[in-house]
Amino acid sequence: MTDLRLVPAAATAWTVTAAGILWAFPGVLAALSSALAATVAAGWWAGRRRGDGVDRRALLGAAAAVALVGGGFAVAVCLRVDQVRHHPVATYTGSVPAVVVTPDETPRVVAGGRVMFRATLARLDGHAAAGSVLVFASGGDYAGLQAGRPAGFRARVGPPRRRDLTVAVLTATGPPRLGEAALMHRAAHRVRGDFSEAARLVLPAGQAALLPALVLGDTSAVPAPLTRDFRTAGLTHLTAVSGANVTIVCGAVLLTAVLIGPHAAVLLAALTLAGFVVVVQPSASVLRAAVMGAITLLAVLTHRRRQALPALAAAVVVLMIGAPELAVDVGFALSVSATAGLVLVAPAWSRRLTGRGWPRPLADAVSVALAAQLVTAPLVAGVSGAVSLVSVAANLLVAPVIPPITLVGTAAAALGPLWPAGAQMLIRFTGPEVWWLTVVARWAAAMPAASIPVPSGLAGVAIVAVVAVVVALVWHWALSGRRDTIVR
Repeated sequence: MTDLRLVPAAATAWTVTAAGILWAFPGVLAALSSALAATVAAGWWAGRRRGDGVDRRALLGAAAAVALVGGGFAVAVCLRVDQVRHHPVATYTGSVPAVVVTPDETPRVVAGGRVMFRATLARLDGHAAAGSVLVFASGGDYAGLQAGRPAGFRARVGPPRRRDLTVAVLTATGPPRLGEAALMHRAAHRVRGDFSEAARLVLPAGQAALLPALVLGDTSAVPAPLTRDFRTAGLTHLTAVSGANVTIVCGAVLLTAVLIGPHAAVLLAALTLAGFVVVVQPSASVLRAAVMGAITLLAVLTHRRRQALPALAAAVVVLMIGAPELAVDVGFALSVSATAGLVLVAPAWSRRLTGRGWPRPLADAVSVALAAQLVTAPLVAGVSGAVSLVSVAANLLVAPVIPPITLVGTAAAALGPLWPAGAQMLIRFTGPEVWWLTVVARWAAAMPAASIPVPSGLAGVAIVAVVAVVVALVWHWALSGRRDTIVR
């Protein structure tokens, strides 16, 4: 039976935090009230469904737990929002002070040849400061910045453009003065650079640009046409390192248990996970996958049975504490919803397809691709204003090549600084798989009506969500009806 005990806490923490960031105290109050109402309604419905009446003591306990969790997160998010609202940088709006920031990610090229990156404010007009900022800059001087390396420059201060706990938007007006990154960031930058250089030496240009994106999430060199093809084909998630990468890498490391013992293998997997997160940079999906991976490794170490849904719920709670801005991050929402769909929906569909005589690997692949598409389509539509109709087929076609690309590519990235020739040899083995991936992306994107436009924003989310629910119900009904016919 699926363990749902942590799900209410995770849902409450996420909802209250998001509402607080977007609408401050009124939003927190509305979210907390809704969580309590939903808890009472669910408890009442469950009692009536069992036929033994409502257990008022249990219902009161559940409501008290939700109120306690929600109240704690409500206080925390209100304090954070108040700090952002009264941050000292607000007094510099419109002026051009000297700032020092530490980039949280590699700068990305945006329209007009400018670069954009998120950073942590370190100094403001000569004084120590803190807070998350969004930086825009022009010129090649900023394109070479790396995560973790401090940069000082003069910047025009503007108000935040989104409610996401960002304290300001900075527009750089001069060249940066670069400091020295911490050792782990320098090591991560070297790994990324050596891997990209090795790929350029042994693979054709298109494949060499795509491989770092697939293995390390480095999309800086991927050509714009290929990026559009991946978006249209519904394959963009492959260039955003996520749970699949973490699972493949940690799973491979855990196989060493037969040689070094289970405890040592778990420790090695934990070290590998930490290094992997630093190298690929902690995006929303990476953080979610890393916390889930850490919780799972702890469960293995303590001999507790692994369950994906409790791990996902625990990861959400932990991240709402440590990184509350993720509550309003679309990438995080996509990552969590996709994982939940794979945990709750895909296994049931796979069992029913297997019952109809499908081979287990094919049943798993179809169920995973369809479940992921249906649960993420509403959010994708709301953000992009389009829905891919070829995503399921494209993901099925490329599914066999993703594990070898991830395993061999990660091994090559780790080997690069120590033995460049060995890394290049490994990278050669990824060539056919990456070629196949690009062929599928271009073929799928060129299909008639590969992607259809829908309204963006909440309207698109609502429309596509209704369609996705209808498709899921029809598919579920068809599988159930067929199975019942076979049984009879």
